[in-house]
Amino acid sequence: MSNLLAFPMYAVDRADTRALWLAVKGLLAARGVSVDRDPGWPESDLLIHWQQTALILSQTCGYPLVTQLPDVQVVGCFHYAAPGCEGIQYRSFLAVREEDRHLTLADFRGRRAVCNSPDSQSGYNALRKIVAPLASGSPFFAQTSFSGSHRQSLTDVKRGAGDIAAIDCVTWALLQRHEPERLAGLAVIDRTPLTPGLPLITSPNTSPETLNAIRDALHELVDAPEYRAVCGAVLIDGFSVVTRQAYASLLA
Repeated sequence: MSNLLAFPMYAVDRADTRALWLAVKGLLAARGVSVDRDPGWPESDLLIHWQQTALILSQTCGYPLVTQLPDVQVVGCFHYAAPGCEGIQYRSFLAVREEDRHLTLADFRGRRAVCNSPDSQSGYNALRKIVAPLASGSPFFAQTSFSGSHRQSLTDVKRGAGDIAAIDCVTWALLQRHEPERLAGLAVIDRTPLTPGLPLITSPNTSPETLNAIRDALHELVDAPEYRAVCGAVLIDGFSVVTRQAYASLLA
């Protein structure tokens, strides 16, 4: 089976994501780690993709990591140069229609939330946790619907199918760069607390030697001048080795 490499989470601009894929493929090859599959996006659903035994490197979300992926190894985490990020940490922006920009989160009691998916840290778990103190033991929102993606959540809020959505701040920054029309007519009224960013993972079958080679390749990716443009295009400006324990707080 071919070794699998993918960056499925922030692929707002596919040409930029392909360039990242090719750069990492080359850095891995230089360390004796082959990736045989052509660049692209997982053909199966993401949960199946993340559990592939041949997975060399992919990026997941912190919430499925701690709730559905007990066996994968955590490689580390990129740092992103996006408003709202600090080191490996990121947060979500609470997006509403422009007409509601004067409201606070408390004013959305009894209104409708749109989330990308129930296993999303940025779109669901972060929002669930920030409204919990306001809920007083009863449902805060009159309705919570699931759109399938941050892009669709923004569309649903804009067209009135929902009133508020939590959007990953890196996704927001990439959309500002590549698809600003998606953000037109929307406003940010609040932000969620910082949490560790999207973890990079590898299969439980990946050997310690290969894991070290992957981490070394990612350090070179963010440090070497020849990859500055590739990283800058997808807002990457650093890499840190982190462990699974860094994400334990997402379950609190």
